[in-house]
Amino acid sequence: MITVLIADDHGAIRTGLRMILENTDDIQVVAEAADGHAALQNAYALKPDVILMDLQMPNLDGIAATRELAAQGMNVLVLTTYDHDDYVFGAVRAGAAGFLLKTAETAEIINAVQRVAAGQGAIVPEVSRRIFAAVAGSDAASTETDEAVGTAAGLDELTDRELHVLTEIGHGRSNKQIARHLGISLGTTKTHVSHILEKLGIDSRTQAALVARDAGLLS
Repeated sequence: MITVLIADDHGAIRTGLRMILENTDDIQVVAEAADGHAALQNAYALKPDVILMDLQMPNLDGIAATRELAAQGMNVLVLTTYDHDDYVFGAVRAGAAGFLLKTAETAEIINAVQRVAAGQGAIVPEVSRRIFAAVAGSDAASTETDEAVGTAAGLDELTDRELHVLTEIGHGRSNKQIARHLGISLGTTKTHVSHILEKLGIDSRTQAALVARDAGLLS
């Protein structure tokens, strides 16, 4: 059973998301939060598998809350009405495991929650295209591009095995899938992922996937 915390300052949206998620057999909403501080409190107390996070909330915004939770190894899936670059890149830099718009179809939301719970990234195509464009050198996001290039320089520090694992992450595979594909244990896979994030100076698999894409590992 996948446990989920919903953080959004609009009660109607929280109710709608709860109805969508609990209409499946493998997802349970364990709590709701109306602001960032409540999201942190509930997340630390309940340790849900996935935290659905809105960006614009009172007391503590979603990006700040995401940054703190991601630093503790929690899976945050940003679900927002905002798709501006500042919000997208802010969420990615904060360590979000996924980014969805509230206009997403019911099946997309459910699939994203399941993917994030399994250790995979979940970003809608229209958002991922903009992220990859920025990494490749989009003028509209030059600051983020500079950061991505600096991160990619850390590839020199990765071992051959870590490069293989990074490539698998770039293809959206979970730790279990990577372990099976490379013929290594799940524990070893998790260790490699941890080392990759540390060496590249990044916080999430989503960021790692961007580095893999920018480095040409996915071609």
